[in-house]
Amino acid sequence: MKYRNFKYLSIFISLTLVLSSCVKEEDLVQIDPNNDAVDSFWATDNDALQGVNAAYGSLLTDGTYMRSTPLLLDLKGDDCKSNSPWGSMYVVGKFNSNVTDAAIYGWAYETYYQGMYRANQVLSNVPNIDMADGELKNRILGQAYFLRGLFLFHAVNMFKNVPVPTELAATYPQKTEAEGWAQIITDFQTAADMLPVSYDNVSGLDSGEKGRATKGAALAYLGKAFLFNNDFASAKIEFKKVIDLGVYSLASNYRDNFTDVNENNSESVFEVQFSRDAGGVDLGWGGAPASGWGKTSARAITYGPRAFGWTDVQPTRALFNEFQQELTISGTVDPRLDATMFYNKPGGMMLYGQDFATFYGGNAQDLNDLFCRKYQNSDGAYPNEYDWRSGINERIMRYADVLLMYAECLNETGDTPGAYTNIQKVRDRVGLPDLSSTKPGMTQAQMREQIGHERYLEFALEGHRFDDVRRWGWLQDQTKLTWLKSRDPEYDTYSPGREFFPIPQLEMDNNPGTIQNSGY
Repeated sequence: MKYRNFKYLSIFISLTLVLSSCVKEEDLVQIDPNNDAVDSFWATDNDALQGVNAAYGSLLTDGTYMRSTPLLLDLKGDDCKSNSPWGSMYVVGKFNSNVTDAAIYGWAYETYYQGMYRANQVLSNVPNIDMADGELKNRILGQAYFLRGLFLFHAVNMFKNVPVPTELAATYPQKTEAEGWAQIITDFQTAADMLPVSYDNVSGLDSGEKGRATKGAALAYLGKAFLFNNDFASAKIEFKKVIDLGVYSLASNYRDNFTDVNENNSESVFEVQFSRDAGGVDLGWGGAPASGWGKTSARAITYGPRAFGWTDVQPTRALFNEFQQELTISGTVDPRLDATMFYNKPGGMMLYGQDFATFYGGNAQDLNDLFCRKYQNSDGAYPNEYDWRSGINERIMRYADVLLMYAECLNETGDTPGAYTNIQKVRDRVGLPDLSSTKPGMTQAQMREQIGHERYLEFALEGHRFDDVRRWGWLQDQTKLTWLKSRDPEYDTYSPGREFFPIPQLEMDNNPGTIQNSGY
């Protein structure tokens, strides 16, 4: 049973709050706040709420978390690989995206700017609405700043030098990477000042709704933005603020972060809300929304095990092997391995109600292969993923990430002992030994390596690994690059500049003066 969540369903681009247990047809039909012909819009409290709901809707389509954004974040990491028959997907992890074929990366770019445009509509129009509830107004504006910052974060992180829209206009000039990060930081700072810690104790139209951006989410992303710019001192302050809010804790069961059973749990700082129960059954591929659109994800079928999904993404053997390096205090393999991937486990492993060894027993290649388990509907309720309709929420900021990013900042600012403490909180959940006993007295450099290992296992297949590889400078370190190539042959085709995606050709054509990223 899901909570009473904020379920942003795209119908005529506007969105509505729905209950996962009961959705009425009249709830799904809304005025389009993005249609300039609707002169009556942007007049009431509800209009303001529907406007910001539309900005959340840009998180749900194919360019973002329905499918493309997880692929773009995952495929360049050494934790996964792709043998997809679809060329546009196959080349992502091989650093060979084609400027003449913008499928996947171009869809993401377009949707990020759609989301920013919708957020800017809120920021431009809501201040002029005479709202009876001033606190609601601030919360709506805070969410718009957060969402604009989040979409811009993705754009700058993946495409480097991009437009930075802060107002409504037809075109926006290309800005430097530094200018993009500066705006991201400003947006998250503003959002953090305006957003509540939760919606449980507020009054108004958004009271009690889960899934909306909170102060903790804004602070966590603010810290992450500082971290990605190597401003460890500033990042440390923001992560400590998240911790000091006292509202987050690690879920006792690691796997609960990747199923539909325990969504919006204590570890979730921000997650994208999907549901099989809301709306229609069609996927939101992009373009003008249709009345049949639901709010489900295609991630599960894309990453699904062979014969249960398309198997376009698979874990690497390097990831499997690294899980074997350290046993738990009870002498067993790290339980995150079984939560992360399917494999021919001694003693058996079930997937979609089938025994792995029995199901794949007739094919030696499949029997000895590795398949993704995170975000799969594989616990027996569904026979496979071929209906394209996963309702599992995408947890894009977990408290475990806050703890490990905070540990990294402590280490980089001279407090390596403090890093031990926060890393151990994450290790304790899965029963790993006390790091201060197994590896006491690590230097700052040794702790950097340890943090790389801890993050690799904790966040495998969650879109973090390549971001870490890039920001740590491993692509420019010949020793590290050689090591990556030994673990993941896809790095053999890396060339400088290809850590970023190309600016889509449509953007180049429509925005004169745009300069293509180096390496393309």
